[in-house]
Amino acid sequence: MREQLDRDAAPAEKMLLQKGATGSLLSLKSAAKAHGIPVQFVPAQKLSSLVPGVNHQGVLLVISPIEYLDVDDMLSHIAPTMEDVTSRKPIIIVLDHIQDPHNLGAIIRSGVAAGAQGLIIPDRGAAPVTAASIKTSAGTIAEMSIARVGNLTQVISQLKERGYWIVGAEGSGETSMTEMDWDRPLAIVIGSEEKGMGRIVRDSCDYLVRIPMRGKAESLNASVAAGILLFQASNSRIEAEGE
Repeated sequence: MREQLDRDAAPAEKMLLQKGATGSLLSLKSAAKAHGIPVQFVPAQKLSSLVPGVNHQGVLLVISPIEYLDVDDMLSHIAPTMEDVTSRKPIIIVLDHIQDPHNLGAIIRSGVAAGAQGLIIPDRGAAPVTAASIKTSAGTIAEMSIARVGNLTQVISQLKERGYWIVGAEGSGETSMTEMDWDRPLAIVIGSEEKGMGRIVRDSCDYLVRIPMRGKAESLNASVAAGILLFQASNSRIEAEGE
Protein backbone atom coordinates (compact mmCIF):
# COMPACT_ATOMS: atom_id res chain seq x y z
CA MET A 1 0.00 0.00 0.00
CA ARG A 2 2.87 2.41 0.73
CA GLU A 3 4.19 1.96 -2.80
CA GLN A 4 0.70 2.50 -4.18
CA LEU A 5 0.34 5.60 -2.04
CA ASP A 6 3.56 7.07 -3.43
CA ARG A 7 2.46 6.24 -6.97
CA ASP A 8 -1.19 7.38 -6.70
CA ALA A 9 -0.94 10.22 -4.17
CA ALA A 10 -1.80 13.00 -6.64
CA PRO A 11 -5.28 11.72 -7.60
CA ALA A 12 -6.04 10.29 -4.13
CA GLU A 13 -9.14 11.74 -2.46
CA LYS A 14 -8.76 10.15 0.97
CA MET A 15 -7.58 7.12 2.89
CA LEU A 16 -10.00 4.95 4.85
CA LEU A 17 -8.46 3.06 7.76
CA GLN A 18 -10.18 0.48 9.89
CA LYS A 19 -10.97 1.64 13.41
CA GLY A 20 -8.50 0.27 15.91
CA ALA A 21 -5.74 -0.01 13.32
CA THR A 22 -2.27 -0.60 14.79
CA GLY A 23 1.29 -1.22 13.66
CA SER A 24 1.98 -1.01 9.94
CA LEU A 25 -1.62 0.00 9.20
CA LEU A 26 -1.41 2.96 11.54
CA SER A 27 1.91 3.99 10.02
CA LEU A 28 0.05 4.55 6.74
CA LYS A 29 -1.76 7.44 8.41
CA SER A 30 1.51 9.41 8.65
CA ALA A 31 2.39 8.56 5.05
CA ALA A 32 -1.01 9.80 3.87
CA LYS A 33 -0.72 12.99 5.88
CA ALA A 34 2.70 13.63 4.34
CA HIS A 35 1.02 13.58 0.93
CA GLY A 36 -1.78 15.88 2.11
CA ILE A 37 -4.35 13.09 1.92
CA PRO A 38 -7.12 13.16 4.56
CA VAL A 39 -7.54 10.02 6.66
CA GLN A 40 -10.81 8.68 8.03
CA PHE A 41 -11.21 5.83 10.52
CA VAL A 42 -14.25 3.69 9.73
CA PRO A 43 -15.67 0.37 10.96
CA ALA A 44 -14.48 -2.78 9.23
CA GLN A 45 -18.03 -3.37 7.98
CA LYS A 46 -17.89 -0.04 6.11
CA LEU A 47 -14.72 -1.05 4.29
CA SER A 48 -16.21 -4.42 3.38
CA SER A 49 -19.38 -2.79 2.05
CA LEU A 50 -17.34 -0.50 -0.21
CA VAL A 51 -15.38 -3.38 -1.78
CA PRO A 52 -17.49 -6.51 -1.32
CA GLY A 53 -15.58 -9.73 -1.70
CA VAL A 54 -12.18 -8.02 -1.57
CA ASN A 55 -9.60 -8.62 1.16
CA HIS A 56 -9.00 -4.95 1.97
CA GLN A 57 -6.74 -5.72 4.97
CA GLY A 58 -8.11 -2.73 6.85
CA VAL A 59 -7.25 0.07 4.44
CA LEU A 60 -8.62 1.64 1.25
CA LEU A 61 -7.18 4.45 -0.85
CA VAL A 62 -9.94 6.32 -2.65
CA ILE A 63 -8.68 7.53 -6.06
CA SER A 64 -10.23 10.35 -8.08
CA PRO A 65 -11.83 9.25 -11.37
CA ILE A 66 -10.32 12.27 -13.17
CA GLU A 67 -7.02 14.11 -13.22
CA TYR A 68 -7.29 17.61 -11.80
CA LEU A 69 -5.26 20.39 -13.37
CA ASP A 70 -2.96 22.89 -11.75
CA VAL A 71 -4.91 26.16 -11.69
CA ASP A 72 -2.05 28.20 -13.20
CA ASP A 73 -1.68 25.72 -16.05
CA MET A 74 -5.43 25.69 -16.64
CA LEU A 75 -5.77 29.48 -16.76
CA SER A 76 -2.68 29.85 -18.95
CA HIS A 77 -4.10 27.32 -21.39
CA ILE A 78 -7.48 29.10 -21.53
CA ALA A 79 -5.97 32.56 -22.04
CA PRO A 80 -2.18 32.96 -21.59
CA THR A 81 -1.96 36.75 -21.48
CA MET A 82 -4.02 39.71 -20.29
CA GLU A 83 -4.63 40.57 -23.95
CA ASP A 84 -5.95 37.05 -24.57
CA VAL A 85 -8.24 37.29 -21.54
CA THR A 86 -9.61 40.61 -22.78
CA SER A 87 -10.20 39.42 -26.34
CA ARG A 88 -11.44 35.89 -25.64
CA LYS A 89 -13.59 36.86 -22.61
CA PRO A 90 -13.55 33.40 -21.00
CA ILE A 91 -16.08 32.22 -18.44
CA ILE A 92 -14.64 30.43 -15.42
CA ILE A 93 -16.85 28.77 -12.79
CA VAL A 94 -15.73 28.95 -9.14
CA LEU A 95 -17.56 26.72 -6.65
CA ASP A 96 -17.40 27.72 -2.99
CA HIS A 97 -17.78 24.36 -1.22
CA ILE A 98 -20.58 22.68 -3.16
CA GLN A 99 -21.36 19.54 -1.15
CA ASP A 100 -23.53 17.42 -3.44
CA PRO A 101 -21.69 15.53 -6.20
CA HIS A 102 -24.90 15.52 -8.26
CA ASN A 103 -25.01 19.34 -8.10
CA LEU A 104 -21.38 19.38 -9.16
CA GLY A 105 -22.14 17.20 -12.17
CA ALA A 106 -25.16 19.31 -13.13
CA ILE A 107 -23.11 22.52 -12.92
CA ILE A 108 -20.44 20.99 -15.14
CA ARG A 109 -23.09 20.01 -17.68
CA SER A 110 -24.58 23.52 -17.72
CA GLY A 111 -21.11 25.07 -17.88
CA VAL A 112 -20.11 23.06 -20.92
CA ALA A 113 -23.42 23.83 -22.65
CA ALA A 114 -23.03 27.56 -21.94
CA GLY A 115 -19.44 27.65 -23.17
CA ALA A 116 -17.58 27.97 -19.87
CA GLN A 117 -13.91 27.03 -20.24
CA GLY A 118 -12.87 26.07 -16.72
CA LEU A 119 -14.05 25.05 -13.25
CA ILE A 120 -12.30 25.70 -9.93
CA ILE A 121 -13.19 23.82 -6.74
CA PRO A 122 -11.63 23.64 -3.25
CA ASP A 123 -9.55 20.58 -2.46
CA ARG A 124 -11.03 20.23 1.03
CA GLY A 125 -14.54 20.45 2.45
CA ALA A 126 -16.30 20.18 -0.91
CA ALA A 127 -17.62 17.47 -3.20
CA PRO A 128 -14.89 16.06 -5.43
CA VAL A 129 -15.64 14.64 -8.85
CA THR A 130 -17.15 11.20 -8.28
CA ALA A 131 -18.87 8.57 -10.39
CA ALA A 132 -22.16 10.28 -9.46
CA SER A 133 -20.82 13.62 -10.74
CA ILE A 134 -19.69 12.06 -13.98
CA LYS A 135 -23.07 10.38 -14.50
CA THR A 136 -24.99 13.61 -13.76
CA SER A 137 -22.76 15.53 -16.18
CA ALA A 138 -23.96 13.17 -18.93
CA GLY A 139 -20.41 12.72 -20.19
CA THR A 140 -19.71 16.43 -20.60
CA ILE A 141 -17.08 16.35 -17.85
CA ALA A 142 -14.51 15.37 -20.48
CA GLU A 143 -15.07 18.79 -22.08
CA MET A 144 -14.42 20.82 -18.92
CA SER A 145 -11.01 21.73 -17.48
CA ILE A 146 -11.15 21.29 -13.69
CA ALA A 147 -8.66 22.55 -11.12
CA ARG A 148 -8.64 22.03 -7.35
CA VAL A 149 -7.10 24.64 -5.09
CA GLY A 150 -6.32 25.09 -1.42
CA ASN A 151 -7.39 28.71 -1.08
CA LEU A 152 -10.26 30.15 -3.12
CA THR A 153 -9.66 33.77 -2.12
CA GLN A 154 -6.07 33.61 -3.33
CA VAL A 155 -7.25 32.20 -6.65
CA ILE A 156 -9.89 34.93 -6.93
CA SER A 157 -7.12 37.51 -6.48
CA GLN A 158 -5.15 35.72 -9.17
CA LEU A 159 -8.15 35.80 -11.51
CA LYS A 160 -8.51 39.55 -10.96
CA GLU A 161 -4.84 40.06 -11.77
CA ARG A 162 -5.37 38.16 -15.01
CA GLY A 163 -8.24 40.47 -15.99
CA TYR A 164 -11.35 38.57 -14.89
CA TRP A 165 -14.37 40.18 -13.23
CA ILE A 166 -15.66 38.21 -10.25
CA VAL A 167 -19.43 37.74 -10.14
CA GLY A 168 -20.96 36.06 -7.11
CA ALA A 169 -24.44 34.53 -7.10
CA GLU A 170 -26.26 36.13 -4.18
CA GLY A 171 -30.00 36.16 -3.51
CA SER A 172 -29.78 39.62 -1.97
CA GLY A 173 -27.24 40.96 -4.46
CA GLU A 174 -27.42 44.60 -5.49
CA THR A 175 -27.22 43.83 -9.22
CA SER A 176 -29.98 41.99 -11.07
CA MET A 177 -28.72 39.44 -13.58
CA THR A 178 -30.68 41.32 -16.27
CA GLU A 179 -28.75 44.52 -15.49
CA MET A 180 -25.32 42.91 -15.35
CA ASP A 181 -22.82 43.53 -18.15
CA TRP A 182 -21.86 39.94 -18.99
CA ASP A 183 -19.80 40.78 -22.08
CA ARG A 184 -16.41 40.61 -20.36
CA PRO A 185 -14.01 38.00 -18.90
CA LEU A 186 -15.89 36.41 -16.00
CA ALA A 187 -15.44 34.16 -13.02
CA ILE A 188 -18.90 33.21 -11.76
CA VAL A 189 -18.90 32.13 -8.10
CA ILE A 190 -21.57 29.75 -6.80
CA GLY A 191 -21.83 29.22 -3.05
CA SER A 192 -22.64 26.06 -1.12
CA GLU A 193 -26.14 24.64 -0.99
CA GLU A 194 -26.89 25.64 2.61
CA LYS A 195 -24.63 28.58 3.47
CA GLY A 196 -23.97 30.20 0.11
CA MET A 197 -20.64 31.94 -0.36
CA GLY A 198 -18.29 32.36 2.58
CA ARG A 199 -17.86 35.91 3.85
CA ILE A 200 -14.31 36.37 2.55
CA VAL A 201 -15.21 34.97 -0.87
CA ARG A 202 -18.32 37.17 -1.00
CA ASP A 203 -16.29 40.26 -0.10
CA SER A 204 -13.83 39.41 -2.88
CA CYS A 205 -16.50 39.60 -5.59
CA ASP A 206 -16.72 42.64 -7.88
CA TYR A 207 -20.47 42.11 -8.30
CA LEU A 208 -23.12 40.27 -6.28
CA VAL A 209 -25.83 39.25 -8.73
CA ARG A 210 -29.34 38.15 -7.90
CA ILE A 211 -31.78 36.15 -10.01
CA PRO A 212 -35.17 37.92 -10.11
CA MET A 213 -37.95 35.60 -8.90
CA ARG A 214 -41.65 36.33 -9.19
CA GLY A 215 -42.91 33.38 -7.17
CA LYS A 216 -42.74 32.66 -3.45
CA ALA A 217 -39.60 30.50 -3.55
CA GLU A 218 -36.88 32.05 -1.39
CA SER A 219 -33.97 30.44 -3.16
CA LEU A 220 -32.91 28.10 -5.94
CA ASN A 221 -30.90 24.91 -5.99
CA ALA A 222 -27.21 25.73 -6.50
CA SER A 223 -26.99 23.92 -9.83
CA VAL A 224 -30.18 25.59 -11.09
CA ALA A 225 -28.87 29.04 -10.12
CA ALA A 226 -25.54 28.29 -11.79
CA GLY A 227 -27.30 27.21 -15.00
CA ILE A 228 -29.46 30.33 -15.12
CA LEU A 229 -26.50 32.69 -14.66
CA LEU A 230 -24.28 30.81 -17.09
CA PHE A 231 -26.87 30.96 -19.85
CA GLN A 232 -27.67 34.58 -19.06
CA ALA A 233 -23.97 35.34 -19.56
CA SER A 234 -23.80 33.25 -22.74
CA ASN A 235 -26.97 34.66 -24.29
CA SER A 236 -26.00 38.25 -23.44
CA ARG A 237 -22.77 37.77 -25.35
CA ILE A 238 -24.60 36.39 -28.36
CA GLU A 239 -26.86 39.46 -28.33
CA ALA A 240 -23.84 41.78 -27.96
CA GLU A 241 -22.09 40.12 -30.89
CA GLY A 242 -25.19 40.54 -33.02
CA GLU A 243 -25.41 44.30 -32.48
